Amino acid sequence: MSTLSDRAFQAAFLAFLVALVLSLFYYVKAQAIVAAGRRTPAADWELVAAGTASHDAQDRDLPVAGGPGSAHAASESGKKTLAQQQESARKWGGATQSVIWLGIIFQVAATVTRGLAVGRFPLGNMYEYMLMITAVTMIVAAVVVQIKGSKIVWPWILTPLLVLMFFAGTKLYAEAAPVVPALQSYWLPIHVTSVSVGASIGMVSGIFSVLYLLRVRQPVGREHGLLAPVIRPLPSAQRLDRIAYRLAVFTLPLLGIGIILGAIWAEAAWGRFWGWDPKETFSFITWILYAAYLHARATAGWKVGAAWINVVALCTMVFNLFFINLVVSGLHSYAGLN
Repeated sequence: MSTLSDRAFQAAFLAFLVALVLSLFYYVKAQAIVAAGRRTPAADWELVAAGTASHDAQDRDLPVAGGPGSAHAASESGKKTLAQQQESARKWGGATQSVIWLGIIFQVAATVTRGLAVGRFPLGNMYEYMLMITAVTMIVAAVVVQIKGSKIVWPWILTPLLVLMFFAGTKLYAEAAPVVPALQSYWLPIHVTSVSVGASIGMVSGIFSVLYLLRVRQPVGREHGLLAPVIRPLPSAQRLDRIAYRLAVFTLPLLGIGIILGAIWAEAAWGRFWGWDPKETFSFITWILYAAYLHARATAGWKVGAAWINVVALCTMVFNLFFINLVVSGLHSYAGLN
């Protein structure tokens, strides 16, 4: 089972790597379609990414063929050309999404077989935790992309995820073995699962906030400078901000529940609910940042500032995941490389 888990993990990594290549082709195709429309001064391309809800949810990143005010609406040949370009882009986008789901199947299989190999919930060390968090992150991202029709963001999600998976499979890998006594508790799956799910959703939310900040500086139709070709295919700032906010709404309570359950477990294991251990402290700071983000996001005129808070929360979470677990000495150091 342990070997099967390792092979499934490798298959998932390969699938996501192939999906990254496919998503880059889709990104370039979408960029070319948008750029072609804007080369015509009279064109007023109706970008579904700008917020129109009357179009197919699977293609909201692409311009509408023959939409109102479109320069291509004036001729049948223009409509046909745009339709062909869209169809080509859709094929790459559909292939990306299909390979993503295949990779998720492999990643879930890797997590399940790892649990069967060790005879417990697979969250006893950093490698197993990374298995769980990357699997949940991809499931959350795939569902969001599927529902919101935002396949264009896949390169931005897959790149950091592949880095995390590579680091987990090389530097953090641990042989299947029993956990240390402190983790031999029924609280392990309850506490760590709630934290990992909340962190996974928070990571996706943070990525969308990063894209939102990029889009704010490069509004739709007014992209400029060296980053213009990279930013041009992205959805509108409003859409990116809305997705980030809705994901963070789930992150806050899940992390809060995880912290509370961890405190209950700490009282049973160590005789105190809270001891300002580095892991506890940074988890609490991360939760406070997500609360601050939601509050700022609900305050008029604070959308950009709120997005920065969400990005800081993402950075704090990553810092907590790696530096606190692997470098700083504390009661949670048993989750490190040893």
